[in-house]
Amino acid sequence: MTSATIPEPLVRLARLMATFGPDWFLCGGWAVDAWVGRQTRDHQDVDVTVFEEDQLSLFDYLSGWQLVAHDQRVAGDTSEPWDGRPLVLPAHIHARPDGAESPSRLSRPADQGFGLEILLNERSDGDWILSRGLQYVGVELSSRPQIAMPLAGCARLSAWGLPTVVPEVLLFYKATAYFDSKGLRPADEQDFTVLAPHLGKAQRSWLRAAVAQIYPNHPWLAQLG
Repeated sequence: MTSATIPEPLVRLARLMATFGPDWFLCGGWAVDAWVGRQTRDHQDVDVTVFEEDQLSLFDYLSGWQLVAHDQRVAGDTSEPWDGRPLVLPAHIHARPDGAESPSRLSRPADQGFGLEILLNERSDGDWILSRGLQYVGVELSSRPQIAMPLAGCARLSAWGLPTVVPEVLLFYKATAYFDSKGLRPADEQDFTVLAPHLGKAQRSWLRAAVAQIYPNHPWLAQLG
């Protein structure tokens, strides 16, 4: 597939990350679209994941960008620039080109142009740690089953030519990362409706079992059955 057929934000992403040495993968809503081959909804920004140990390389690589990091050490609405301090998982980084408005999570992407949300993830002994056994959920320490997948199976090139998180891992995060007493975010519900029909039997089985370990009464389980 030629670059002319790839949505413009992903063309910009490919150019930006072309010489970044460590592993990186497209995730979030644009990754859902990459697997179905079309844009299915509007996106606030482009979601990318890198691994925790590569955060300093990322900081150096995006020198000149506006970077705001969020982890357990700062207030959720911070707009203070990230100075490269080690981030504690779970953590993410909002990034905007120099000259754009503040990349605070409260800003609207329409005011900023092209922007990234970079999610830090953990790997260990060849596995991607998708859910840590003990982690912070909001500001509270929570005990969860540890769920991992061999790193080799977690991402591959999509038809748009970008390294992309596989569908079952995308939907695992969408099922569990923001699920609370209020339910699921509308965008995650929409992404599930779009992407779930593209899952193979083994993918559906893995996703159902993984989500059930964390949320045994999750509303998606019946649909995955």
